[in-house]
Amino acid sequence: MASGLVEQIVVDIPSEHLSNIFGGLDSHIKKIEKNLDVRVISRDGVVKVEGESGKLELAKRVFDEMLTLSLSGETITDQNVNYILSISKERSDVSLAQIEKDIIAYTVQGKPVKPKTLGQKKYVDNIRDKMMVFGVGPAGTGKTYLAMAMAIQAFKQNEVEKIILTRPAIEAGENLGFLPGDLQSKIDPYLRPLYDALYQIMGAESFIKNSEKGLIEVAPLAYMRGRTLDNAYIILDEAQNTTPSQMKMFLTRIGFGSKVVITGDLSQKDLKYNELSGLEQALTVLKSVEEIGVSYLSNKDVVRHPLVQKIVHAYEKFEAKEQYKEKYKKQHKKNEGR
Repeated sequence: MASGLVEQIVVDIPSEHLSNIFGGLDSHIKKIEKNLDVRVISRDGVVKVEGESGKLELAKRVFDEMLTLSLSGETITDQNVNYILSISKERSDVSLAQIEKDIIAYTVQGKPVKPKTLGQKKYVDNIRDKMMVFGVGPAGTGKTYLAMAMAIQAFKQNEVEKIILTRPAIEAGENLGFLPGDLQSKIDPYLRPLYDALYQIMGAESFIKNSEKGLIEVAPLAYMRGRTLDNAYIILDEAQNTTPSQMKMFLTRIGFGSKVVITGDLSQKDLKYNELSGLEQALTVLKSVEEIGVSYLSNKDVVRHPLVQKIVHAYEKFEAKEQYKEKYKKQHKKNEGR
């Protein structure tokens, strides 16, 4: 604990919620102590926190948030604690318990699909409010999965007649020609993540039945050319791998009664070196169009294994440093040429 005036507060936690808030082997408490530089003492059902005044304020906010979550019936996870620590430092007015109340759909196993972070909640609200939404952010932020859940729910409630899921078939360092089988077999690996999410939320039987009727379509982006897509929920995934002409082609397919979600991660482009991404261009060209929403998700919204969040953050720092070096080199050369 840092040196300074040490104070103490008592945190009121009902005994039946203690084990949920403390975590197995007090893992949640250890994380709070390490992150906030405080000491938590639990004796005879009384929880006290020791530390500097500012740190105690943060700790109180964290415990209040955890108790609200526990009172709502949620089992507090390591991921919850990480996120609560993050939003408490940002002085966010939004409670994690409030965010998690927004259930979009249920998987076939009965598991609720819902936003888990403030960024995800804003993204979901954006999809509800706008006709077209761009969801931009790193891997693991739920961009595609949440959009799929929204599409399936809209389809079940007859808000749209069909669901169209598409991706550009760009090789991630591999070559389509080397893959075995016919064209469909070659394309399927690129679309597999979309199938996986569909099976999980909708169920394989329901998907196959609706797919055979032509009500759910999973296809490469090239198959969209020349079509007008009315009364459909359309998701374009991995949009960072579109060229500007492909993106324009896709955007001009949209018909009446349709809802469009375009997802992508600009840090994971598989286009040729220095080739402009259609997603990048569209975000610039369409930024002032009122009916279009843009949600930027960050490493704080990563809901996969905590290690993924650390990996994404490490790469962001590395790439920012490399960009700075490149900028410095260019400026140096420019100055030398004078």
